[in-house]
Amino acid sequence: MPKVKVNDIQIHYEVYGAGFPMLMITGLSANIDWWDPRIIQELSKKFKVVVFDNRGAGRTDISNRTYSIRLFAEDTAGLMHALKISRAHVFGISMGGMIAQELALNYPEKVEKLVLCSTNCGGAKAVLPSHEVFKMLMADKSAVSPEDIVKMTMPLLLTEDFIKGNLDFVELRVQQMLRAPISTEAFMRQLNAIMTFNTSDRLSQIRTPTLILHGKKDILVPPENGSILAEAIPNAKLVYFENSAHGLIEEIDKMIHVLLAFLTES
Repeated sequence: MPKVKVNDIQIHYEVYGAGFPMLMITGLSANIDWWDPRIIQELSKKFKVVVFDNRGAGRTDISNRTYSIRLFAEDTAGLMHALKISRAHVFGISMGGMIAQELALNYPEKVEKLVLCSTNCGGAKAVLPSHEVFKMLMADKSAVSPEDIVKMTMPLLLTEDFIKGNLDFVELRVQQMLRAPISTEAFMRQLNAIMTFNTSDRLSQIRTPTLILHGKKDILVPPENGSILAEAIPNAKLVYFENSAHGLIEEIDKMIHVLLAFLTES
């Protein structure tokens, strides 16, 4: 499992395929194992796909620094430098979309095309999840097994109908997510970084071609956030997925088609 020194940590990463680089940034508590293999498989046919674990998640070091989305963006830029990637397409989902925003704002020369999936701009303009969803996210998990934590997470990522109709797939996802679960300490550090994130007054500075993807049934990051981002980022393209929740798994083939069309258009 390759690792590379970036800033004060060792970052775990993996590379698939060849071609122009495509950097994939995961969300809160997630790591490389959370990516749906179909996304990696299809993208790696056309691009050199780089996936990695954010600070504190998976097999990347935790460190004792105060976490922020800007720090995660610095880590990402540092990883690109370490891997000798001067410029890449950047795809960020959820918290990863926040990191991608900061990367595009602070290192615009590194981002060829930007894809923001199931994310928001933070601050007062962001539409927050319901009180019930927030309680699920913030529930004390110190006395809960990693497997139960992952199972508690599923309703935040997938629609109820999809879970009921795809039990084998859901169980496979649970096992994938259990390979390198995040610690409670690192989870809270990442969550605190999200709480202080805000790009709302800077999004107009993004000149990178931008695609925004969002599921209409996303209860974790409500779909209104997609429109807010699209209105603030010049010439951004917004695509909603009517039957999808946070991970867009319900319409993954359509999502991959839309993504590839955006990345390959001149």
